[in-house]
Amino acid sequence: MNYRNFSIQNRLGINWVLLFLFVFVFASCKSSKVAKDDPAFKVISTAKSYYGTPYKFGGTTRAGMDCSALLFHSFYSVGINLPRMSADQAKQGVKVNTRDLKPGDVLFFATSRRKKRVTHAGIVTEVNKGDIRFIHASTSLGVSEDYLSNRYWNKAFLFARRLLE
Repeated sequence: MNYRNFSIQNRLGINWVLLFLFVFVFASCKSSKVAKDDPAFKVISTAKSYYGTPYKFGGTTRAGMDCSALLFHSFYSVGINLPRMSADQAKQGVKVNTRDLKPGDVLFFATSRRKKRVTHAGIVTEVNKGDIRFIHASTSLGVSEDYLSNRYWNKAFLFARRLLE
């Protein structure tokens, strides 16, 4: 066997190993990518278009908005007309277990002293190995993304609902 043939066989072997690793790694990960034709893509894209919008209680515009207005505008972009208040929005759709969450689902929180009353909401943007990222209108940062695993949000979390089928 000459050096040239060994080199080609060696490279083919490495390519097979890399292909196997690629397939193994990506097949074992739960994908959270949303196809562009999926309504969740438009909901999330609309929500992300409000990044940096300051928080304003009762606000509904890019000059300032609250969490329920973010949900209202985002879901309106796909023809879903939600109530204006997060407590009323929490009655829409179907409940979803956190282990079954996918992008476009809605998270509801109790951020006041009343531990069971819905006072805040956000839209799931990404699910990666159980780590849930969501977009919301934060009182301190305006429209931004956070993780459900964050101690504050995890403690305030009540339930999730699916509005998109």
